[in-house]
Amino acid sequence: MKIAIFFSLLLSTATFCQDRPNIVFIIADDLGWADVEFHGGNTPTPNLKRLLAEGVELNQHYVAPVCSPTRAGFLTGRYWSRFGITTPINNQGLPFETVTLSKALGDAGYSTALIGKWHLGSKPEWGPNHFGFHHSYGSLAGGIAPYNHKYKKGEFSTTWHRNHELIDEQGHVTDLLTDEAVKWIGEKTSTKNTNPFFLYLPYTAVHLPIREPDEWLAKVPKEIEGEVPRQYSACILHLDAAVGRVVDTIDKAGEKDNTLIIFTSDNGGSTAQNNDTKYPDDNCPNGNLPGNNEPLRGRKGMLYEGGIRVPTIARWPAKLQAGGKFDTPVCVIDWMPTFCAIAEAKPETETLPWDGLNLLPALTGEGRLAKRHLHIAGTRNSWAIRSGDWKLIHTKLKSEETKSELFDLKNDPNETNDLTAENPDKVTELMDLLESERKRDIATRGGI
Repeated sequence: MKIAIFFSLLLSTATFCQDRPNIVFIIADDLGWADVEFHGGNTPTPNLKRLLAEGVELNQHYVAPVCSPTRAGFLTGRYWSRFGITTPINNQGLPFETVTLSKALGDAGYSTALIGKWHLGSKPEWGPNHFGFHHSYGSLAGGIAPYNHKYKKGEFSTTWHRNHELIDEQGHVTDLLTDEAVKWIGEKTSTKNTNPFFLYLPYTAVHLPIREPDEWLAKVPKEIEGEVPRQYSACILHLDAAVGRVVDTIDKAGEKDNTLIIFTSDNGGSTAQNNDTKYPDDNCPNGNLPGNNEPLRGRKGMLYEGGIRVPTIARWPAKLQAGGKFDTPVCVIDWMPTFCAIAEAKPETETLPWDGLNLLPALTGEGRLAKRHLHIAGTRNSWAIRSGDWKLIHTKLKSEETKSELFDLKNDPNETNDLTAENPDKVTELMDLLESERKRDIATRGGI
């Protein structure tokens, strides 16, 4: 009798696991608002267009203006400034005791993997397997050269790894990451596996330095001229095809309806020098990247919309209506509470100090998000607060003076008209919110 009950429990657990969806979070690196075809980009992105047609566009999805902060926010459900992370980092970013998304889902029975760029601690002893990922592969550090897979010259230059073992492989970074992702998904969707999976797939495309294979350069539209612009376009084409391979692998495994896929970017597009001399030479061409954030103002590193508002798609055929558009402002910190709710994951810490919200009821039309403001900490003593349609950017200048800019995003989404002089009361209100969030940053820094 006890044996029968035991096997009955095992069977019900397996069925329960199967009913919970797989989760795939794909994040591009430095992909601008208008680098994608569905926002007017000059490079075809047919696979992203297909994903969009089958999913929902989150039209106001906010991230940090640079990479490591966005990644910290995603994995913790908290503003990155709570951990003092406001710039790209190579030191250990999160305390080991942090309840990360990967740990929470792993404890709930999910198989977890990070395939791509970590950039929250560039030594193996600070790598993703120490933060809840069962499998990891790619760059422990930041963006890397496409063929030699090296990060910037110095202590962290050798960074390519599998499960924290530094390795040397041949091939283009985008192909290697996609091959690994496809293989891992195949293993997790085999008949031997009953548990759902969580795949975090942070590509290094379209981060500098860029040099693409001839097969992708040959597909660049003829009207795009200049060596670096053509390389950049080829990199987008390559990334789009990589996303298509991952999606096709899921669909062909019969997991389309049971998989939530998110595609986004870690910050706005960049116009930096492609062949950055801080990287070991990989024969990458000279010239500035043509990262396109139009019509939004600004670029990577800035708190204007072009630096922090990024193209974002969610596809889950079983739950989300195809072809929809979600216009409510959301943030990358919202994905941890959303995924934990979807996975029925209850982390060991009973009350986590999440800043994010569960998006699922609002995305499905079954509810609304609670009223809130968004706190976006930038680099070099700069902050933004968005409350309703109002947005305040506040910067401490080198002279110890400060500068504030106020925008009405409903009537001026491209931030052309600073309204601080006309709305002193609104400036005061938003500055009070900002000061409150900054105090919380200081009070919670280093906590779990």
